[in-house]
Amino acid sequence: MTSVEFSAYPPRVSDADRERALEVLRDSAADGRVSQGTFEHRMEVILHAQQHNELDAVLQDLRTRKTGSRWLFRTVQAVSGFPVKLRRAWQSERLPELMLPVTGPYPLSIGRAPGSVLRLNHFTVSRTHAQLRNTGEGGWSLRDLGSSNGTWVNGRRVTGTVQVRPGDHVLFGQVGYRLAAPGTSPDH
Repeated sequence: MTSVEFSAYPPRVSDADRERALEVLRDSAADGRVSQGTFEHRMEVILHAQQHNELDAVLQDLRTRKTGSRWLFRTVQAVSGFPVKLRRAWQSERLPELMLPVTGPYPLSIGRAPGSVLRLNHFTVSRTHAQLRNTGEGGWSLRDLGSSNGTWVNGRRVTGTVQVRPGDHVLFGQVGYRLAAPGTSPDH
């Protein structure tokens, strides 16, 4: 392992993960399955959790719902989420392009840190967020460096290293790009 590579850690809990856990806790309190004191204690644990196993431990006895209410909840969630999915699909083609790196000895560092090659000054981007590397023979790999809000490729969270190619949609926190091959001109 060279000095520019970092080992991949399990992804930290994101704000979205915390919000989903708090939703389960709120629903349980509304159903009368959690007392006020237990609710407050579990809420503190959720807000301070760093790893997903901490969230799982707090919610393990609360995840069971009646089958009918689960079906109804998922149906309402799918219907209400449709406008968001439609807007994301519409905006995905309008993403700015990120030119994939050419062959070189060092990866393209991405983050808020002053030494990052691609410096993204957005609050959802970690200081050392990710690395993008040309693997040779026209291939590229993207590596998440344990970022708080995640690195996403085509809607899936990256843990460790994944192969990417031109046309893929990537998110660093909430900052999105469409990957482009080196030497291609932007579409107009």
